[in-house]
Amino acid sequence: MQRRSFLKQGAIASGALFSGGLVQASAGSPEKPLAEKHRFNLKYAPHFGMFRQSAGEDLLDQIQFMADAGFTAMEDNGMKDRDVSTQEKIASKMSNLGMEMGVFVAHTIYWSEPSLTKGDPEILEAFLKEIRESVEVAKRVNAKWMTVVPGFVDLRQNHDYQTGHVVHALRRASEILEPHGLVMVLEPLNFRDHPGLFLKQIPQSYQVCQAVDSPSCKILFDLYHMQIQEGNLIPNIDQAWEEIGYFQVGDNPGRNEPTTGEINYLNVFGHIHEKGFSGIVGMEHGNSKQGKEGEQAVIEAYASVGSL
Repeated sequence: MQRRSFLKQGAIASGALFSGGLVQASAGSPEKPLAEKHRFNLKYAPHFGMFRQSAGEDLLDQIQFMADAGFTAMEDNGMKDRDVSTQEKIASKMSNLGMEMGVFVAHTIYWSEPSLTKGDPEILEAFLKEIRESVEVAKRVNAKWMTVVPGFVDLRQNHDYQTGHVVHALRRASEILEPHGLVMVLEPLNFRDHPGLFLKQIPQSYQVCQAVDSPSCKILFDLYHMQIQEGNLIPNIDQAWEEIGYFQVGDNPGRNEPTTGEINYLNVFGHIHEKGFSGIVGMEHGNSKQGKEGEQAVIEAYASVGSL
């Protein structure tokens, strides 16, 4: 997923608009109505930094730009690390625009050493402490979903014991989340970008969620990762459907917007839409082109494969 690069990108922010298809005020001028707004078939959620060349550096302006383009959701991996005042301003802006908040990362992710897989009581308690903190963040920003990654494998333990440790940790976390109606979404990640992580496949994630048996523990199905890891996207969507809480996207190769790689997003988005998915689809990818032209290309890509 290369979250670090996305978090760096998200630390910057937003301001005006691009010329082409949409008409908006330039910086400092009164707002003008848009000439048109895309109507998407799913709640696609950009992230901060994705449209900063068109919108400027201010976070609230970037949110306005997203809404003006027709996006009805936004996600922010680094939301938990933002100060309370910024969180509240983001939440207020999104509420005024009728936008929904997508995922943020709920806890410290261990990219190269065992964490929840280890069964260490201290690591478990640190994880649960961060989940409790994330409940407060979710309330503040009107979020329902938060990302959880169980971390690196423990090479000194049998895989089944590790699975038991992970299931136990997630049951404890679910006990914290359930009373608030919040959902942690478990993200399996591909072997190429993230070698050595415990959670790698959709069937494995399905098995873990079934074992946890909680409405607060679901799957984050990232189509980019799963195209690399296992392919078979639509059949796996169907088989894991009851445990899928959230989608993220990016084309392969390159991890840029749909239509730039090998995934047939017209079919995949159409299938998800036809199944009645009402959740959020996070746009966790880069832009294939630089500048305002590249940002407009992202919007047009979603319009071409994900419009009503």
